[in-house]
Parts: sequence; structure tokens; C-alpha cells
Amino acid sequence: MANDTGPSVFRRDGDYFVATDLARGPWDAQALHGGAPAALLAHVAEQTAGHDFLLARLTFELSRPVPLAALQVRAEASRGRSARRVTLQIEHDGAVVGRAIALMLREQPVAVPEVHADTLLPPPEQCSAGFETPGMPSGAFFHDQAMEIRVATGSTREPGPAAAWFRPRVALIEGVTSSAAMRAAAASDFGNGLSWVLPFDDYLFTNTDLTVYLHRLPVGDWIGVDAQTIAQPNGVGLSSSTLYDARGRIGMAHQNLLIRQR
Repeated sequence: MANDTGPSVFRRDGDYFVATDLARGPWDAQALHGGAPAALLAHVAEQTAGHDFLLARLTFELSRPVPLAALQVRAEASRGRSARRVTLQIEHDGAVVGRAIALMLREQPVAVPEVHADTLLPPPEQCSAGFETPGMPSGAFFHDQAMEIRVATGSTREPGPAAAWFRPRVALIEGVTSSAAMRAAAASDFGNGLSWVLPFDDYLFTNTDLTVYLHRLPVGDWIGVDAQTIAQPNGVGLSSSTLYDARGRIGMAHQNLLIRQR
């Protein structure tokens, strides 16, 4: 089950999800970008919870790098009628390399007041600037070849807040139609790279976790991420992102950051 670059981020091999080179992250050539396993966990959570349940929250603990390798995902769901918690863990060679909890809420019609939609502008079809963070590697990486990225506001060439639109260029899992929740989870991990405040060449600012909140599933292919990052002199940071689709706001994402000088 060797790694390979293919038309998907993960390919199936029996009970395994084999990460291709398109799952690779920028910090370690043998570790995954956080968006890749986040999308995988969203898929497994949806399959485990059953129909009519919305992924309302995904909390993913990245206490160690998830290796570019064959992975197994184990999941167990509670049996609530309106809310189900799915506990998940990612394993490699029998060792746990990631843990997560997905909160799944049953959707049902409710009459609520109509409010003005908060939108991210300009829309993706009017954006052309790419994701070009100085020092960030290019090639067979999740951020470069697996995802199409169009910057909407700010600039990834300079530090500070920025917003961009994201959509997968390839299947996230071979043979699986990427669900709206999977695409949202994949884009949500880009906040710290999108709104960087410290230069990539001089600092590591890896996220130790990812929490995604969705109050509705996105409509359309594009996920908007409007991000801001805070870095403290104690080596701890926080990236906070507002998530959008073409119709308006869909949720939030937060990442704790471990900051170290190279």
C-alpha cells in the first residue's frame, strides 16, 4: 500500500484509507495537511450517524502529525434521536494518530425570522489571485494541487487577515462524491496559512487542533474562509475563520497554534 499521487486525496484499500501525495502538508514531507484528515473524518462521521443528521461541530485533536500512509478510522456513535456524538480515531499500524468528536444534529423545519445574509465578497468567479505564501512549498501538496484557491480580500503574500474561496480540484476520497460537510472541513484548516502573521521561512505555526462549527451545509462548490490569526510571544496562537458559501455565512472554524522559531 505505497503512497502515490493520484486523482484523489485518499484511495481505498479494503478497510484502509491510503493517503496519496496530494494529502501532504507544508510542514513535514511525510505528514498530512490538516484539511485532508478533517475531510476524511467528516465523511466517516456522516456515514456513521445516518441520514438526516447535520455535521454541526467537528473537533479534531492533532496532537501528533498524521502520517502520509495507510490509515484506519474507527468510529462509534451514540443513539440520540435529535443529537448524536460520533467519537472517531485515526490509526496507523495500530497506533492512534488523531482523535475527534463529531456532533451530529437532526435537521427539521423550524420557522425563524428572516435576517440579512452576511456574504463574502467578491464572489469566487470575480477572484483570480492565487494562494502564494512566501516560502510555502509547491507541487504535490494538499494546498497546491488538491485545492483550488482564489483570494478574495487581503493577500497571502503579506501578513495579516485575508479571505479566500476554496474548492477541491480532485476527489477527496476515491470513488466517493465529496459531500458539502467534507468540503467545508477541508477548507476550514486553511485559516492559519491564509492569514499568517509570521514568515514561513523563519517560524513554524502548526495547528494542534481544529474545531469547525456549521449551522447549515454549504450550497455550491466553493467554501469561503475569512481568517484572522493572533500570535503571542509565549509561542501560542489562535486562528479564527468565518465560513461562507455563495449565499452567505455557514459557520466558524478555530485553530490553536503551536509557534516555534525554526
